[in-house]
Amino acid sequence: MRDFVELTGIVIKSMPIGDFDRRVTIFTKERGKIYAFAKGARRINNQMMGFARIFAYGKFKLYEGRDSYNIVNADIANYFEEVSADIESTCYGTYFLEMLDYYTKEALVDIESLKLIYYTLLALTKKSIPNRLVRRIFELKLMTINGEYDLTPGLKDKTALYTWEYIIYSKPEKLFTFVITEEALTEIEKYMDIMIRKYIDRHFHSLDILEDIL
Repeated sequence: MRDFVELTGIVIKSMPIGDFDRRVTIFTKERGKIYAFAKGARRINNQMMGFARIFAYGKFKLYEGRDSYNIVNADIANYFEEVSADIESTCYGTYFLEMLDYYTKEALVDIESLKLIYYTLLALTKKSIPNRLVRRIFELKLMTINGEYDLTPGLKDKTALYTWEYIIYSKPEKLFTFVITEEALTEIEKYMDIMIRKYIDRHFHSLDILEDIL
């Protein structure tokens, strides 16, 4: 008898397998990062196409095998179409997923990071907050959740320092509620770049694409 599980999560990576299938990475609320096959996802008009798209967030029904999962069905609550429809937003979103993939671990539950990516992608759909600020909020909060950050990196601007501390101590759902001056954002960008070089030993290829279009 097959064992089915229902997990809430978001597709953070999707790659082709064979002629018709896809292998996806889903970051889930219940089991952290998992890997699953979406059979037929490369066939035109197959419902699995939607289930295997990056940014797809919802409840996934999966058959749990010995070494991997297979997607049986899914109830997608949000495809973040506004992100996918805009080149700049897509580049930012892809970068966020790549950084999330770097930090998250298989089978390690991390609800805060799941909340963070959800509210970050929502923020990309709203033009009231600059994407540059969305990026730095996401980077700092994700690194804070994983214990790799500097509490006082040497910020001189008072607004930048207050913002830095606010991001560190606030819940993900409270983060994307403000804007700051260009001077404060520029200083935060400077010290975030320094901190990323200090703690992260991977080059994110999606960041190259993002920087090329900006």
